[in-house]
Amino acid sequence: MRIPRIYVEQSLSLGQQLTLDERAAHYVAQVLRMRAGRELILFNGDGSAYPATISEAGKKAVVCELGDKTLPASPPSPLNIELAIGISKGDRFDWVIQKATELGVRKITPLFTQRVDVKLSGERQEKKQRHWQQIMISACEQSGRNDLVEISDACNINDWCANLGKHLKLVLCPSLNDHNFKENIAAENISLLVGPEGGLSDEEIAYSLKQGFQPLQLGPRVLRTETAPIAAISIVQYRWGDMGW
Repeated sequence: MRIPRIYVEQSLSLGQQLTLDERAAHYVAQVLRMRAGRELILFNGDGSAYPATISEAGKKAVVCELGDKTLPASPPSPLNIELAIGISKGDRFDWVIQKATELGVRKITPLFTQRVDVKLSGERQEKKQRHWQQIMISACEQSGRNDLVEISDACNINDWCANLGKHLKLVLCPSLNDHNFKENIAAENISLLVGPEGGLSDEEIAYSLKQGFQPLQLGPRVLRTETAPIAAISIVQYRWGDMGW
């Protein structure tokens, strides 16, 4: 039986007795309906995974006993990828966050672009940010990641483009054919820019190119906004990261 992996917003140490935080306790006791004696794997984003056994599982509290050794952990990708993508409607953006987390992205920046038809500000934006954070955490639990993805506050595309360093920067441009960047280029950090539904405007693409972005075309077919970033992340992880046959 697969041992559930649970994220906790608490300090973890070997041999510790831990009362799970409210989110984790609810998930363990009410959703998974686990009882005393069952095993868990706990992580808090510090890069380690801690085996634990439930010693008490009630309506008010779930208590665990942590083991005396951490579990062997899969290291994070050697490639530091930031995905910046125009915010899309419905659950498309949730899906992108989930899959980008599974593929090893380190940072996700939601962008307001000319064709973004989503209004976020104040309390509504804070609520949406918390929702995205939970999507990311669930993806880490499922995929075996022991590090968390940083989800930045949503910002304007021009502000984001203008504040990047001189590392490799790629913008998805289905209409541009000049996408053959040097194959022998070394890359440890990559910023990947993807438009929302309808893509980036010509003005936004031109501005990104002035800021040092290289246009990237993903074959002859037009990909949806939720498909394009996943294809691009997979390609760069295969080329410079830790994906392979």
